[in-house]
Amino acid sequence: MPETARAALARRAESLRAEIRRHEDLYYRSGRPEISDREFDALMRELAELEAAHPELRALDSPTQRVGGEPVEGFAPFAHEPPMQSLDNTYSLAEVREWVERLRRLEPDAEVAFVAELKVDGVSISLLYENGVLARGGTRGNGLVGDDVTANLRTVRSLPLRLSPGAPRRLLVRGEVYLPRSAFRRINEEREAAGEPLFVNPRNATAGTIRMLDSRVVASRRLAATFYQVAEGAAGLATHAETLGALAGWGLPVQEGWRRCADLDEVAAFIEEWRARRRELDFETDGVVVKVDDLELRARLGSTAKAPRWAVAFKYEPERVETVVRGIRVQVGRTGVLTPVAELEPVFVGGTTVQRATLHNYEDLARKDVRVGDTVFVEKGGDVIPKVVEVLLARRPADARPFELPERCPRCHEPVTRFEGEVAWRCVNPACPAMVAESIRHFVGRNAMDIEGLGDERVAQLLAEGKIADLPDLYALRGEELAALAGWGEKSAEKLLASLEASKGRELHRLLFALGIRFVGERVAKLLARHFGSLAALAAATEEELVAVPEVGPKVAASVRAFFADPRQRRRLAALAAAGVAPPATARAARAADGPFRGKSVVLTGTLPTLSREEATARLEAAGARVASSVSKKTDFVVAGEKAGSKLERARELGVEILDEAALLARLDAS
Repeated sequence: MPETARAALARRAESLRAEIRRHEDLYYRSGRPEISDREFDALMRELAELEAAHPELRALDSPTQRVGGEPVEGFAPFAHEPPMQSLDNTYSLAEVREWVERLRRLEPDAEVAFVAELKVDGVSISLLYENGVLARGGTRGNGLVGDDVTANLRTVRSLPLRLSPGAPRRLLVRGEVYLPRSAFRRINEEREAAGEPLFVNPRNATAGTIRMLDSRVVASRRLAATFYQVAEGAAGLATHAETLGALAGWGLPVQEGWRRCADLDEVAAFIEEWRARRRELDFETDGVVVKVDDLELRARLGSTAKAPRWAVAFKYEPERVETVVRGIRVQVGRTGVLTPVAELEPVFVGGTTVQRATLHNYEDLARKDVRVGDTVFVEKGGDVIPKVVEVLLARRPADARPFELPERCPRCHEPVTRFEGEVAWRCVNPACPAMVAESIRHFVGRNAMDIEGLGDERVAQLLAEGKIADLPDLYALRGEELAALAGWGEKSAEKLLASLEASKGRELHRLLFALGIRFVGERVAKLLARHFGSLAALAAATEEELVAVPEVGPKVAASVRAFFADPRQRRRLAALAAAGVAPPATARAARAADGPFRGKSVVLTGTLPTLSREEATARLEAAGARVASSVSKKTDFVVAGEKAGSKLERARELGVEILDEAALLARLDAS
């Protein structure tokens, strides 16, 4: 190849890498994307093809290294110098006060200020950057030696492969890799649908993910990272507050909730502020880390053999309560999965009264050995569903017996089965009343077809009365028949019929989610709707065309293809279409990419006068906005309604623009 052509290819490769890095920074760290996912994928595809054809052009910091490579046989050791120490824990403000008193005894003349940070509940990591490029990364291990998981860490898109200009030539940083709550929910939904055991919490899922030998699977999990310490390369930094600012300036993600505290009273205020507010975050946090701000003072304070003297972790008390198991019943889901559920003596935990707690599957039940009559601890962390975490064996009744797996479905009495490679036991009878009932309840739900007037009791009543047997039957209901049913009347019948009529024109993504296609949650339904634009186009798509959709992998593609190839589902869709269910074709992806709110980060809080949360979200997304769950410095504006709480207060603190519904609609209408 002529030298001029080789040089042109090298320039194009570097240009692509620079452009992709810029868009990654806009998307993952600034929350202000400038291009669509499809355009981003096209850039990545061009770079990957160029590097594959000319391996000599490939670079260690190339964005193509994020997608993961072939599985490895094991992990090399990663030595820590200096060692990665753990933190001493405290469980009350009194214990934090005792820690401060110890500091004062060690350095009586020092004026001590602190930095308080939320303790991200993930897996500790150490990264080495050389000449601004990520060289190696490892887990904490025993503090002296961990595992080299560089290939897996390269897949974390919020983690820069190349630092910003001005970073030290050699930089060793410590931080945390974690699984966002939103990603955790998505993964567990997919695992539940596949009959696989659910992850107990995001931290356990992170620990298992970061040590997987196939980095391609790691990439699909969508881990995130945050950093809080410079172990080498901190020359010129005098305080921890300066360190956090420097880390962010070098392009490393830093958890934004930290605060410099002049004294213990301000530390206590920070701890109390986040006690309830932490549930709004998209990551798990079990406490607050309090650190001495002055780095020179830290050096004088030193460390014990186990932990630094200059830092301590305050742990919030776990939301765990004691109750009694009154029964164990088997619940049959819409995919046929049999799930054991503990029926509890009602107890208040995590802000709600809990009467039932999932046991996930029969392996989970057997491992914990939960029995009727047992006294148990129940936990409900944030928005995680209640679960039994421990049995108090010393208080077990003498007549308690282990729960046995039913050989037949408790609803239709057909034999249950377990497919190869799955943990879950399933009913495979498509006419099972429980599966039909659950699919109808899902179909009419607020985030699906949003059909008002059909709660669980009324769905059960219509099924028992023989008025419905499947989804299309909903649209054949007649007002006079409904009005004659017990507990109904003309007004409630008219209201339901009006809601059914309105649902016929719901957006495509709502219908896709409502149909209950395995592995297709709300987000995947939106991605598919935006990509294909119509139900007919999606139904005709091949698995190869489905996999081309961002975030859609082979498992999801196969499930979607199987759904539309199933004669029973085709008959169901035909019946729905004959009843008038016809979502409008959409070119939503194109409109959103060029919309007037393109790249804007918006947060909704409180109850709006006329728009539902879903309607407001849909209109904002159609205009190109990204609707976020929490307020930060990167938020462009907050839309606040009645009973707006801490998000509104946070917006005021940060000086973020605040709109009411009228102002939002005016901007949308003017665009």
